[in-house]
Amino acid sequence: MDMEFVIITGLSGAGKSQAMKAMEDIDFYCMDNLPPQLLPGFAELCYESKRNIKKVAVVVDIRGGKFFDALFNSLDKLKNKGLKYRILFLDASDTVLIKRYKELRRPHPLSVNGRIIDGITKERKLLEEVKGKSDYIIDTSNLTIGMLKEEIRKIFVEGEESKKLTISVVSFGFKYGILLDADLVFDVRFLPNPYYIEELKEYTGNDKNVRDYVLKWEQTKIFINKLIDMLDFLIPYYIKEGKTQLVIGIGCTGGKHRSVAIADVLYERLLEKGNRVILNHRECRIN
Repeated sequence: MDMEFVIITGLSGAGKSQAMKAMEDIDFYCMDNLPPQLLPGFAELCYESKRNIKKVAVVVDIRGGKFFDALFNSLDKLKNKGLKYRILFLDASDTVLIKRYKELRRPHPLSVNGRIIDGITKERKLLEEVKGKSDYIIDTSNLTIGMLKEEIRKIFVEGEESKKLTISVVSFGFKYGILLDADLVFDVRFLPNPYYIEELKEYTGNDKNVRDYVLKWEQTKIFINKLIDMLDFLIPYYIKEGKTQLVIGIGCTGGKHRSVAIADVLYERLLEKGNRVILNHRECRIN
């Protein structure tokens, strides 16, 4: 019997528990916090089970303490037994992880002296090798729970091809602060502003009337084409250097009109080119 066996791992606070819930929603039998040294035996039990288990996901993370050192040994045993598996790695930026820990008022499991960033840095180092061996890497920095579920559905239901680089296109408003985790930021405040058009003011860039207004200008068309050309050049080099997450910030004054419309178009154009892309409007939520 063929069985789909997925190992979920990654940074503490990156969303492994939410990922496991998403896997349960698509009919995976899930096990949380399984010590890595038990992986081979657990996989064999699932393969031989009379319950006809066809899809299994296990969360393996730093909570396993010293057991985490046994992960690669266990993965070798799985291969030697002919048991196929895939690894899903959950990541997030340091800034986002720190914010999440502060909101939950929880200590990081590796933060001995109480400094969250020290624990994150240590954990990144420990997980560096397994991240490099992962089949799928999802950066949750700019994802809502709904967006994470959709990414998992694309991979494990629709069978999306494994792509190590995830591009996040994020619109934002400069008046509310720059996008701190962006790799590339583009300021579109040079475009005519729909906010000053009375009949468009209360709409957003997701609405057709505002989108049509923003996109009708010649400078808008030139800007989008030049931006796509630049990204076509950059993306292969980012992939070559092992980058797994590229965050592109599109900013305007309030983050609801011009930046939203441009981000929508950029998202669509990047998707058409076969990239793995996530869209997020910081000031104008779509989820």
